[in-house]
Amino acid sequence: MVKLAFSPCPNDTFVFHALVHGLVEGAPPVEVTYADVDVTNTEALAGRFDLVKVSYGALPWLLDRYALLPCGGAVGYGCGPLVLTREGGDPTGTVAVPGERTTAYLLYRFWSAAHPASRIEVVPFHEIMPGVADGRYDAGLVIHEARFTYPRYGLTAVADLGEWWQQETGLPIPLGAILAKRDSVDPAAAAEWVRASVRHAWAYPAASQEYVLEHAQEMEPDVVAQHIGLYVNKFTEDLGEEGYAAVRALLGRAADAGLTPPSGL
Repeated sequence: MVKLAFSPCPNDTFVFHALVHGLVEGAPPVEVTYADVDVTNTEALAGRFDLVKVSYGALPWLLDRYALLPCGGAVGYGCGPLVLTREGGDPTGTVAVPGERTTAYLLYRFWSAAHPASRIEVVPFHEIMPGVADGRYDAGLVIHEARFTYPRYGLTAVADLGEWWQQETGLPIPLGAILAKRDSVDPAAAAEWVRASVRHAWAYPAASQEYVLEHAQEMEPDVVAQHIGLYVNKFTEDLGEEGYAAVRALLGRAADAGLTPPSGL
């Protein structure tokens, strides 16, 4: 039994539906944990999972025992985190972020180096937009479906960190990575299972719909479809040269700035 962990977000449940439901030929049965990425980043440090979705920003602390798979993750253009405020809000005040080792927060630290926040608070993702809207936080750093839903909270996007990264580097933004624990799973075999699951999801999109919606945290079907369309793309099937270049650029810049240890990639 392979211990697998990923978020309940639509892109992850879409990607892993076939693997979870025994539809990938030759793959072992899996025991699934659904958790936000800040949780998986932390739990992976303890080696709790055999296959796990984590933030690329957490890789420098994990690659000593885990291998990065070339598929299954979230990398792309136009899908970066947003910095949100109320109308006229102060993005340099108290900022709510979804985790200290998330890619979102790493990008935020690059972007805000010249105008840092006075205070950072780590907040569960689903509490960030309501917290900014009701004044608990001056600004919030959001990911996932918040790209599509933040206007309903009356919030304004003061920065799109994906666009900022693309202007800085010309590369896609590496958000979420799939790792395999070397002492319990063969990374090459795991990559084949995950890639087969991605291809099955694309070939039979209706098959995963009930499962995806079940875990979609009350998201409307049209938001779910937008979410999958944005975050499941060619880099999910294979990182390729461009994807690996983006990963090296992100982690190299972080190490050069003293924000993370060297990744060795």
